[in-house]
Amino acid sequence: VQLQASGGGLVQAGGSLRLSCAASGRTFGRWFTGWFRQAPGKEREFVASIRWNGGSTWYADSVKGRFTISRDNSKNSMYLQMNFLQPADTAVYYCAAGQGPLRSIVQQIGINYWGKGTLVTVSS
Repeated sequence: VQLQASGGGLVQAGGSLRLSCAASGRTFGRWFTGWFRQAPGKEREFVASIRWNGGSTWYADSVKGRFTISRDNSKNSMYLQMNFLQPADTAVYYCAAGQGPLRSIVQQIGINYWGKGTLVTVSS
């Protein structure tokens, strides 16, 4: 299984970016897929997750109302639309997938697959 994240870049504060994560090697059925990020000098943290079947979503408080996670079953892909970006959002963003439960995904102990990261830099 491979997860390939893309879409990172440099954006000014207040701007938007859309990250994509293309999956190959399996479909995810009832699994959870999600986005995590690691800022310089900080630990990796949960950003958002989506249940592949059904589409239920969860967000970290820091991104609620600004970020939207979605998936396209036909393309086996996941997305993160990031609006109103702030310098504090600067980080390497990773996509991941796991069987769950949700708590284990948020805590990163239930992740089965990680993708390589994509760097998002937000300038002030």
